[in-house]
Amino acid sequence: MVKCPRCGCENPSASKYCSNCDYPLDASYTGDKSRGSWNIGLGKKIIIVLGIVIIAFLLFSLVHNHSQPSPDDSLNVIDANGSDYKSSTYPYRVNISYGGSWYAEMGDPNYLDKRSSEGSGVYTLDCASWDKIVVNVQKTDYGEGPLKIQLIRNGVVVAENSTTNESNTVTLEYNQDN
Repeated sequence: MVKCPRCGCENPSASKYCSNCDYPLDASYTGDKSRGSWNIGLGKKIIIVLGIVIIAFLLFSLVHNHSQPSPDDSLNVIDANGSDYKSSTYPYRVNISYGGSWYAEMGDPNYLDKRSSEGSGVYTLDCASWDKIVVNVQKTDYGEGPLKIQLIRNGVVVAENSTTNESNTVTLEYNQDN
């Protein structure tokens, strides 16, 4: 019997490797297992690899789930039929009152929504409550009637401006911090 120098297990004299830990018992043997390598059984290696894969998957899932915005934080809302609509997470609306045609640029100064239309209307802005808001509306028909714009935040008019001049521009700038 040969005693394993690593784990102390008793092995048959003809054994080249310990039956418990796969440690080489014959120092002169130079087979395909190298001396000083990590000698554990195949079953233990499979369990270790599976454990690492499972832990990596769980960590990835945890990080992925915590990095996604909650539905309350999202500004883009898609309903069941796939159409995009504005929900209460869009606090700003612009009311444009004019009898003729006009051109407008409105929204966050870095991402202005450009529109042209005729007559009055209310438009929802794709902006969050913390964004700075700019609204520029210009008459395009040289009409003489009044052009009035109102910025509405959560149902309350927070800024307004108007003009009666031909081809004049009306501008609003709003920042909730002011």
